[in-house]
Amino acid sequence: QVQLVESGGGLVQPGGSLRLSCVASRSIFTMGWYRQVPGKQRELVATITSGSSANYADSVKGRFTISRDNAKSMVYLQMNSLKPEDTAVYYCYARSLAANYWGQGTQVTVSS
Repeated sequence: QVQLVESGGGLVQPGGSLRLSCVASRSIFTMGWYRQVPGKQRELVATITSGSSANYADSVKGRFTISRDNAKSMVYLQMNSLKPEDTAVYYCYARSLAANYWGQGTQVTVSS
């Protein structure tokens, strides 16, 4: 079992920046971020392997950067040039060979 705890969400104006953090209870190969708005499916934002191979949704490429600290079992999401359509609950995600794991979610609101 893996526990994930997110932090760093909040309210930001359009064009602003936020950094999300997530700590896992143990080291795990793939970590990342998904997001969800009410009435829609949860969607991929970005994932990163322990070897730092990253994958991004087209909607965030060039604006968001995912990184991780393997020694601390942490993953980060630096979000720049935020848009109102980035408003969502952001979930930390981790995947082992056996299962997928999710954090409790953190709200990101982009509004003036």
